[in-house]
Formats: sequence, structure tokens, C-alpha cells
Amino acid sequence: MSDWFTVERTDEQTFAISEYKHPEETHCYLLIGTDKALLIDTGLGVANIGEAVRAITDKPILAATTHVHWDHIGGHKYFKDFAVFEAEKDWLKKFPLSLSTVKANLIKEPCDFPAEFKIEEYRIYGGEPALVLKDGDVIDIGNRQIQVIHTPGHSLGHVCFYEKERGCLYSGDLVYEGCLDAFYPSTDPALFMSSVGKISALPIKKIFPGHHRLDIPVGFIGEIYSGFKKIQSEGRLKHGGGIFSFEHFQIHI
Repeated sequence: MSDWFTVERTDEQTFAISEYKHPEETHCYLLIGTDKALLIDTGLGVANIGEAVRAITDKPILAATTHVHWDHIGGHKYFKDFAVFEAEKDWLKKFPLSLSTVKANLIKEPCDFPAEFKIEEYRIYGGEPALVLKDGDVIDIGNRQIQVIHTPGHSLGHVCFYEKERGCLYSGDLVYEGCLDAFYPSTDPALFMSSVGKISALPIKKIFPGHHRLDIPVGFIGEIYSGFKKIQSEGRLKHGGGIFSFEHFQIHI
């Protein structure tokens, strides 16, 4: 198995599978139930995440997509079944960025890629989902129920996955330590703010972010929401507003 991935056990049935060797520092999460396992996002696709998952469990795998961006769906090709939110199903047929743009983003900073990776062979994943998700759906993997929460803003069909029994939020690109992006044409800064407000009402004990630092405090949610509200109060919550810096994160609109 490639040493590209860092695997960390967060509890007896949950694992973080991270790509710390790339500047994106993406995190994918493997949740193991009694019947099957749920893999939340599949990362960059530069190494075989399927091998990393199979080294942990032999249960059937459903890969669930927080949003259809290249750095979260790269490893979908290694899994037979995956789920995507209804609003972004068509992005798997026509991705909003060109392949050349995605490749440029992937290699724009120095990175010690795995030996088997060849940029000329890299492709954006496209395929037909086994399951199309809607807001409020519950994925049952056997003694673990994970709720789908539509949280648009970073993308039209961005979702968070919430495991109420454990108080765990798998936040994708909605909440993390770093620069939160809402400046692309396909983003919506106002919806991003509303989505952060939406999840702030949940009883959350632990956040599992999509990028960078893994152990972020739950208080980040309130800080990010306050940051958006401040930008809104200044009349700058719209594309072209710029980059706003706060203590633990930035917001780029």
C-alpha cells in the first residue's frame, strides 16, 4: 500500500485518512457500521485510497460525497458504489473546471507525489452514482445513522454529514482552519453564511473537517458565522469582496 496516506483512528469504528503530503491536506473519513462502511470523500485521486480502506475493513463500502470538487472525488474510481447530493449529480458528467485547470491546481505547489502518480494520466472522475442524496436523508450502515444536511455556499450541492448519536459533524469545506472559499462563480457567500448558521444550531461535540488541521474546536463554527456576519454588516458579502482574515481562518469572497 502507498505511504501517501496517513491513517488515524479517531475511535474504535472511525478513521481519518489524510493526504498531508499535498498542500491541500485533504481528509477522508471511514465510518464502520455492523453492516457496511461509509467513506466520506475520496480525496485527490493521486494514490489508491481503496487499498488504504481495504487495509482497515472488508465490509462493503459506500463512498459519500460532501461536494463534487476534484480534491474530494479523485478516489471515487476505486469504489463501486458512491452517493452524491442531487444538486451536483450532473457535475459528474460535466465538471465546471477544465482538466488543464484542475491539473494546474494539483501541481501548482511543490509536492512529493507517490511514485505511481503521472500527471499526464490524471483525469477528473466522472460516473453514475449508486445513490442520489436529498436533504434530511439518513444513511444507515448498521448501528450507525448518518444524516445528510444540505449546506450550500461553497458549492450548490455541498452537504455535511451528521452523526447525531455521537455528536459528530463531517463538515467538508464548510468548516476548517484555513481559507474558506466562496469566490468561485459557482459559490454563494450569502448561502455559505446561512449554512454555517444552520449547523451552529446542532448539538455538535466533534468536527471532522475536509482540510488541514484535524483537531479543530467546535467553537470554530460560531467564529466563522460571526466572521460572515461582520462582512455582511460592512456590505461586502458578495463576490469580489476580497480576502478577510480572522484569528483562525480566512474567508475569500
